Amino acid sequence: MNMEMVYYQSPIGVLEIRCTGSAISEVLFVNAWKGAKINEHDINFVKPVSAILKSCTRQLDEYFAGTRTEFSIHTAQVGTAFQQTVWSELARIPYGRTISYHELSKRIGNTKAIRAVGSANGNNNICIIIPCHRVIGSNGDLVGYGGDLWRKKWLLEHEGKTVNGVQTLF
Repeated sequence: MNMEMVYYQSPIGVLEIRCTGSAISEVLFVNAWKGAKINEHDINFVKPVSAILKSCTRQLDEYFAGTRTEFSIHTAQVGTAFQQTVWSELARIPYGRTISYHELSKRIGNTKAIRAVGSANGNNNICIIIPCHRVIGSNGDLVGYGGDLWRKKWLLEHEGKTVNGVQTLF
């Protein structure tokens, strides 16, 4: 399979975006808790070549501009059947909404799997598009985000501004 990678300058830091074939396989913040550790001054920002990366960067532009609330891009990341189930459920959390890890475990049909759900959420390598930032602690606290908690807060506030400034736990 053909792999391509580009860097994308977002309002909250550089994202490394990778695709394999016709699917996005990674979107991770550079120099975050999870993600490549590189000198940002050495990054060569080039325009994406493949159609999938062009579409991804365009959709991210629209998301950060506040004009896109859903992504319509093919993603594929390697993971167990359980992780795939969790990631699939993450993709169903609406823009501007948050749920708890407990609620996420209920949605996949296993309330005893809260820790495993948290682990699968943490292993999501396609941030923003597979919105793991929309999962919060049962008490409403922002916990566990591979892009660093300040970015999670920024993303939720960004989405909240578009949905009447309200974060809804449901």
